[in-house]
Amino acid sequence: MPKRIYIAEDDANILSSLQAKLSLEGFLVGTSSGNIEVGDLLREIKKFKPDFIILDLILPAVDGFDVIKAIKADEEISLLPIFIFTNLSDEDSRSRSLDLGIKHYFIKNDFNIDEFISKFKKIIANIEKIK
Repeated sequence: MPKRIYIAEDDANILSSLQAKLSLEGFLVGTSSGNIEVGDLLREIKKFKPDFIILDLILPAVDGFDVIKAIKADEEISLLPIFIFTNLSDEDSRSRSLDLGIKHYFIKNDFNIDEFISKFKKIIANIEKIK
């Protein structure tokens, strides 16, 4: 059964690249441009039933930190691993994410898409071993 990944990303090029490359790797991918309210985004996530979420913190209609808080507060999806992939490289954003329980924080400028996907796959393989 292929793993399911939900991506919330407003940059169309990054979103389509992640979607295409992860699909080629055998993942089922659901996406959102993040141009919807938090409640609608949560409904989409729950409907898709992902194993992992890749989230940009800067989205057009919603603050990524609010999305994290809403996911963590929803019993049905609170334990889903969230991978942050963002342009926010400041220590405050990283600290806020860690405080919200985020273990995987990636800055877009530090990785190209292929490097990010390679890291992502290694991390989820380790998560799967632990389960």
